[in-house]
Amino acid sequence: MSIATVVKIKAQGSPEVMELLQEAVPAPATGQVQVRHTAIGLNYIDTYHRSGLYPVQLPSGLGLEAAGVVEIVGQGVEHLQVGDRVAYGTGPIGAYASLRNIPANRVCKLPAGISDETAAAMMLKGMTVRYLLRETYMVQAGETILFHAAAGGVGLMACQWAKALGVTVIGTVGSEEKAAIARAHGCDYTINYNTEDVAKRVREITNGQGVPVVYDGVGQSTLMGSLDSLQPRGLFVSYGNASGPITHFDLGLLSAKGSLYMTRPTLMTYTAADDAMQENASDLFAMVESGKLNVPIHQRYALKDVQQAHRDLEGRKTTGTTLLIP
Repeated sequence: MSIATVVKIKAQGSPEVMELLQEAVPAPATGQVQVRHTAIGLNYIDTYHRSGLYPVQLPSGLGLEAAGVVEIVGQGVEHLQVGDRVAYGTGPIGAYASLRNIPANRVCKLPAGISDETAAAMMLKGMTVRYLLRETYMVQAGETILFHAAAGGVGLMACQWAKALGVTVIGTVGSEEKAAIARAHGCDYTINYNTEDVAKRVREITNGQGVPVVYDGVGQSTLMGSLDSLQPRGLFVSYGNASGPITHFDLGLLSAKGSLYMTRPTLMTYTAADDAMQENASDLFAMVESGKLNVPIHQRYALKDVQQAHRDLEGRKTTGTTLLIP
């Protein structure tokens, strides 16, 4: 039996509820593999699990995304072997650990051309971008879209992927520094939501037409600007709550603002079937290996510094992707 360093919470709340513990890890059960993590992805959804916005069964681990090496293969697993480099981005929760057992059908074998760190930085965010752009609303060359938080981890990947598809990207940011980062990753137009009227600028950029789709991972604070940026019968895609969840929504707004559509998708739904998850990951790997998608790793924290990593993420002090290193 091996010993792992793990992050656990016994209650939900501020970053201080996260504890660093040493725990024994048994041999993997049937259908599982034991993976020694080399890099762990930090995602905004982790803060929801920690804070209580998304309930979890306590005590609980945290984290949905990591990369590493298979150390033990459980019975019934035939597509993986000891020494394989693997990554995952859809959980199950508990990635904040140096070693863990995980269902073999929820990990993906990594191509030789993708490093462990790149994989840990891209799985959840990149798979999110793939389902948003290719499934929730299939963007087409020549279209113009609005993507909020364009300098964030999901945003920077979305800008690049959309540009590769021939799409014009308008992105919102919170500072000129973040605007420059977004533009460097394919964002055509940036709007500083702290100093500019987002919907007004979108209308100016699109000659008054608005956009067919808005991708919004921010939540309550950007809701009205998102709706006011859409064309009639446009789609508002609310895939996150960085500023807090949207509450007390009046459906009448959708009719008043042009017979709009609204959806609240999750990666877990889009990748619930194993074949859907593998197809998503394969498309992501192909984009990275082609050079069309660069995965920007801008921050690295030791796993023991996870509390500070969460503070910086929630304080909007980070850009691109952040890794925790066991």
